[in-house]
Amino acid sequence: MKKTNIHKPIRWGIIGCGAVTEVKSGPAYQKVDGFHLSAVMRRNGELAKDYAKRHKIEKYYSNSDDIIHNKDIDAVYIATPPDSHKYYGLQVAEAKKPCCIEKPLSPNYEDSLDIYNAFKEKNTPLFVAYYRRSLPRFIKVKTLLNNGEIGQIRHISWHLNSPTKPIDYSDEYNWRTDKNIALGGYFDDLACHGLDLFAFLLGDFEKVYGITQNQQNLYSSFDAISSCWKHKSGVTGAGSWNFGGYSKQDSVVIYGNKGEITFSVFDNVPIILQNSDHSEKFMIKHPENIQFYHVQNMKEHLLNNKQHPSTGATALHISWVMDEILRKNR
Repeated sequence: MKKTNIHKPIRWGIIGCGAVTEVKSGPAYQKVDGFHLSAVMRRNGELAKDYAKRHKIEKYYSNSDDIIHNKDIDAVYIATPPDSHKYYGLQVAEAKKPCCIEKPLSPNYEDSLDIYNAFKEKNTPLFVAYYRRSLPRFIKVKTLLNNGEIGQIRHISWHLNSPTKPIDYSDEYNWRTDKNIALGGYFDDLACHGLDLFAFLLGDFEKVYGITQNQQNLYSSFDAISSCWKHKSGVTGAGSWNFGGYSKQDSVVIYGNKGEITFSVFDNVPIILQNSDHSEKFMIKHPENIQFYHVQNMKEHLLNNKQHPSTGATALHISWVMDEILRKNR
């Protein structure tokens, strides 16, 4: 992509300075050399002020226009719930400002396509916060695969099991389990991370099928999902996600004809390689701000013309995958 001709350092504004921006992402925009976090916005002005004060950010607003159309802001990070990504994203695209949008790109493929096309038409960079593509832990998994440590890759399996959360039993509103925002419930919020990672490791998906249920009837979204798929490379896959189980489990196994690799998408556990020659564990810690390398790679893309691994195009593909799993129940 053609290098973006913008102010250096690149001055960022955040729309939606909620929980995800406290440690996971926000501080990374302050730590990466070449970036400057200039302003934040939240509809509740007092909360925006509090965030700005605690994180030592000069400006704060309660209106998104003050971020999007601000001549002193070069790029925008949208960190709001997914149902508002299209609303804000189309405005940022119209303003021709590089943008990072929290995952998933939107609640469905159609809206994701609209966002993708808007940035494409303006020839403006769009990134999506599938930051696992940039984390050293998962780059190590990709290296092991590329080096043939388990031979020819045959199959990938992921099981994610989680107990019911206290909020699920309460009357407190949770957008993550509102079917109008997240039809798949916690699946939408969590599974997209793993599925995107699998596309990064094994290539794009070709065929995807899904089964969905609401087993607990505690909220309007689904709480039990299973899927099988095939990557374009011929590798097959299967996944199951249940959010009303007994124990917490998060296990991925990649099977090859000469070995296996086991790891977790979310848990802080070692990568385990086992083949005919040896068994080995790799413990690679995440950075303090887990989106740091993702943000650093955006700097490399915008200022040094190095392709970022998580773009609007890769995120659009995962929106399609998610829709294929859920679509028969729309």
